Amino acid sequence: MLLTYRALKRRALAKSLRITAPNGIDESSYVRIGGLDQWISVRGEDRSNPVLLELHGGPGASNSIFTPRTRAWERHFTIVRWDMRGAGRTFAAHGPAGQGELTLDRLYADALELTDHVRARLGVPKVVLLANSFGTVTGLRLARDHPERYSAYVGTDQNIIAGGTDTSAYDDLLDRLRGAGKRRQLSRLTAMGPDHAAWSPEEWSCYAKTVTTTDPLTYDTMKTVVIRSLWFSPLHTLRDLRAYLKGMTFSEQLGPQAMSLDEYAEGTTFHLPVFLFQGAEDVLTPPEPARRFHDQLTAPLKDFALIPDASHFAAFRRPDVFLELLVGRVRPVVAGVGVDG
Repeated sequence: MLLTYRALKRRALAKSLRITAPNGIDESSYVRIGGLDQWISVRGEDRSNPVLLELHGGPGASNSIFTPRTRAWERHFTIVRWDMRGAGRTFAAHGPAGQGELTLDRLYADALELTDHVRARLGVPKVVLLANSFGTVTGLRLARDHPERYSAYVGTDQNIIAGGTDTSAYDDLLDRLRGAGKRRQLSRLTAMGPDHAAWSPEEWSCYAKTVTTTDPLTYDTMKTVVIRSLWFSPLHTLRDLRAYLKGMTFSEQLGPQAMSLDEYAEGTTFHLPVFLFQGAEDVLTPPEPARRFHDQLTAPLKDFALIPDASHFAAFRRPDVFLELLVGRVRPVVAGVGVDG
């Protein structure tokens, strides 16, 4: 019965994803990036719309499962989704041994190569760079370094890694564990200490899972948004989903690599518009560090917004609100129209 319901739901979602507009685009294939065939999809109702290139989070958690939830975005943007090395179909095609070097520098180089491929394929001088969660680590670096390739940077679930000086999210987690009487979890997290850069991949994963399962809104989002999107994705078979989850486990090695970064030391000057849209109740990448970074950065235009009733995965829990922000604040800028204020 469960599999029958899944089949019917997937069929209905697949129908809703059909693009029939005469100037639309719906392409997906492997593209040679960084010496590795990597999975790319391009979807939109009108090729003349601004191109939006996503950097997914996780690490290793492809955004392709959210395609039905973001279907309305495709009326206003051409959405490019990429399964990075270690993620999704790219991981499935090559297996753990075939991913090559898995480092932040390698992902950065891959992203640049992909950006140039997309610009050439779609015939556009620049693309909007949209990064979420762990993808924002690479996203901020790209935005700082390459305004010639990107018309704007949009970060959501934005990580602000300040060289280990901000331990507020860790401290808040310990407070939640104390309040809930979770002594075993409290003992383990306390023993790990607040220095994220000293954690092993397993400890980094433990921290993320503990944050997710001890905050009611985040846990609800995992169940109703992330898990449901995985289970009912019309783009993924059960074998695909197994590979998806294995890719996330494989990619956990990237987590500690990022924790010694200092976004302030890397630079707060940007030569392109910067937008940060955070879940108001996010406990994994809290809004306050992102707001402080926003307040201190300089850019031709900058904007910050909170998404209500949203924790982590804010763009996918509230895709309607996120689209309003994209259309109302980002699209006029990248389309060259200008904005109020």
